[in-house]
Amino acid sequence: MKSELHVPSDLKFLTIVENWLVGCLEVQFKGSVDWSKQSSRLRLVLVEAYSNVVRHAHKDQPLLPVLIRLELKDQEIALEVWDHGKGFDLSDYSPPNPTDQQEGGYGWLIMHRLMDNVEYQLQVEGGNCLKLEVTLPKITTTA
Repeated sequence: MKSELHVPSDLKFLTIVENWLVGCLEVQFKGSVDWSKQSSRLRLVLVEAYSNVVRHAHKDQPLLPVLIRLELKDQEIALEVWDHGKGFDLSDYSPPNPTDQQEGGYGWLIMHRLMDNVEYQLQVEGGNCLKLEVTLPKITTTA
């Protein structure tokens, strides 16, 4: 299954983004995924990615669209978040140290901890692409 969502760069659309993702996942995976364990993690990753685009890449440009693509196959999820901003230079990133009481910089760390693969590409097909991939565990039943 493939789906995509075009949404303005405004945090008031965050609930729409979350509901779109969860709705697609529930339709595709039905009873094969433990939603009590997986939905919070996937929603957190998408909320972090989308809010970073709104707050940083498209800052003060609410009419710039954000494109979110979702591809589902078996238990595999590939999520792409596309923006039209200047881009994020990963060479400037260093993981936050909680003892420094740093306010920002945790999103990249969170995404890497919750997903199997995280890639960021600058200026591809006229935009920047954050690709997030994960394979969800199937529900195991005991006899």
